[in-house]
Amino acid sequence: MSPSWDTFFRTLSLADHNTRVVVAGTTMLGIAAGVVGTFAYLRRRALMGDALSHATLPGVAAVFIIFGSKHLPLLLLGATLSGVLGVLAVLGLRRVPRIKEDAAIGIVLSVFFGAGMVLFSIVQQMRTGQEAGLLTFIYGKAAAMLTRDAWIIAGTAGAVLVGSIALFKEFRVICFDQDFAQSQGTPVFVLDVAMMALVVMTTVVGLQAVGLILVVALLIIPPAAARFWTDDLALMTVLAGAFGALSGWSGATLSALMPRLPTGAVIVLCAGGAFLVSMLGAPHRGVIASVLRQWSLRRKIAYQHLLRALAEMEEAALGPAPAGVGALERRRGWTRRQLHEVIRRAVRREAVAWAGPDALRLTASGRVEATRMLRNHRLWEMYLIKYADIAPSRVDRDADEVEHVLSEPIVRELEQALDAARAIPPSPHPQEAPAT
Repeated sequence: MSPSWDTFFRTLSLADHNTRVVVAGTTMLGIAAGVVGTFAYLRRRALMGDALSHATLPGVAAVFIIFGSKHLPLLLLGATLSGVLGVLAVLGLRRVPRIKEDAAIGIVLSVFFGAGMVLFSIVQQMRTGQEAGLLTFIYGKAAAMLTRDAWIIAGTAGAVLVGSIALFKEFRVICFDQDFAQSQGTPVFVLDVAMMALVVMTTVVGLQAVGLILVVALLIIPPAAARFWTDDLALMTVLAGAFGALSGWSGATLSALMPRLPTGAVIVLCAGGAFLVSMLGAPHRGVIASVLRQWSLRRKIAYQHLLRALAEMEEAALGPAPAGVGALERRRGWTRRQLHEVIRRAVRREAVAWAGPDALRLTASGRVEATRMLRNHRLWEMYLIKYADIAPSRVDRDADEVEHVLSEPIVRELEQALDAARAIPPSPHPQEAPAT
């Protein structure tokens, strides 16, 4: 059942107190998770959040068994202590020579989650167990968030942001070059612990909103989405926080519009939507942009191969002469359809012209461009033969793969290295007979 217009506007305007609390809490949680998740993602600690979220479960159950109280700060304290113990367990197991990090995470995750389930079975057998409501820490129940809970999330998010900003420079160093950081005397282990402490804080306060199963998504998905948009760490961190905030706001809003949908799951789906859009539509790293670049490069290479083939055939003929389409097919291994598609592009660019029903010739502008391509090809061939010690019989294919990306500075360096004249260097291959 779709919401009424009144419900729609009241939800978007945050007119209801409960909606304001939930949206504010989940948005702040998304910001904190996106920011600290960026460092964990780049540090290859993404799955650490999964281990931590599961490690908090026995702490929640143990606190209830000991104190018999559902007081949220007390339960979160138990989750924090249990999560810290899980972090220390992972870091300790990583130091064992025969245990790799993924194995350490898997061991801690499974053991702590198993312990939590055992303790939960004990809770259910207690007199107050049936009304404990602790399952919200597994599946999340953001719709039941209280103002006090939102303030706890806000305070924790603020502390996480302050800690991330204060240690930004140190986190950047260990994320990208741990060996350099160690050589400079940087306390890598201490910084790792500090980073994991921020992850623990975010994970613990996220339990009430999305649950321990889904909270790891907020730590991983926003940074992964932001990575498609930039290479700058500062901008990536800001974008990850923005994606996290957008996921929290949109998920909580959609859940308020459609109350039957679980808030935590909708938040994660919104984060997944942001990741999908980023993966497909990012202007430089996105899938669509990459496919278009590859398609454009293939077209460019085919066009340049056509011009160079015509220039080589003119060179073999000792002057401008028409080249037969059949000879071009055999020279480059093109199909008739591929060749005619390339020819159409070259004719539109006025680089070649038809010299008959089945023959082509270079135009004046096309000859200038073809001469430049042939010269770059020969320069690279000479460089590979002289400095890379590649046999002349094999150098043509290697030059084919590189000549299309040679910039002018690289060409000048090749000229200086080879003392090449302005003219086209001679071909290292036997001259072919003129093609007709």
